[in-house]
Amino acid sequence: MIKAVIWDFGGVLTTSPFEAFNRYEQDRGLPADFIRGINATNPDTNAWALFERSEITPEEFDVKFAEESDAKGHRVPGADVIALLAGDLRPAMVAALRTISAQFKTGCITNNVNAGEGAGMARTQAKADAVAGVMALFHEVIESSKVGIRKPDPRIYQMMCEKLAVEPADAVYLDDLGINCKPARAMGMTTIKVTDPSIALSELEDAVGIPLNK
Repeated sequence: MIKAVIWDFGGVLTTSPFEAFNRYEQDRGLPADFIRGINATNPDTNAWALFERSEITPEEFDVKFAEESDAKGHRVPGADVIALLAGDLRPAMVAALRTISAQFKTGCITNNVNAGEGAGMARTQAKADAVAGVMALFHEVIESSKVGIRKPDPRIYQMMCEKLAVEPADAVYLDDLGINCKPARAMGMTTIKVTDPSIALSELEDAVGIPLNK
């Protein structure tokens, strides 16, 4: 029986930063998915990983990411990447979260960085206020930049289960990245990879047994 729903934030409750990365690449004549490729190289020790664990400052990330991207053929300042991180809220997903939080335990596990405003890394106060309203719907929130652990490290999922006082088998986990769903599924969670939000909501409806996809 499902007792908790655990959500990723960026790419699930908001539009994906990957969309912003692709627009940046297209505008500057860079290869498609170039930025994601940098982030996927040495994924536990690169600039992105260090930044999400708050092991380097934004200023250090700016330099280190530029060096890593330059080594791949195109110099991209880390500051440019930071500016692309905050997506737009998805109203249908937020509405589903609101419904879920009234009937189930809810948690958010987000890989984020110490930049912008709040967990959603908002770049404007208006967006920060909107994100804060969404974050208030969760019973528990874990941010990689605060705990020094990032997905897909299994410890961060276990930490959330302990905070919510549920067994992994009693939880649903939503994320837009398969690599982040994999450890949750291995622990026994029901996982939903979010690519199309409407499909994800239908899958979530099936998992929790209440209507969400309106």
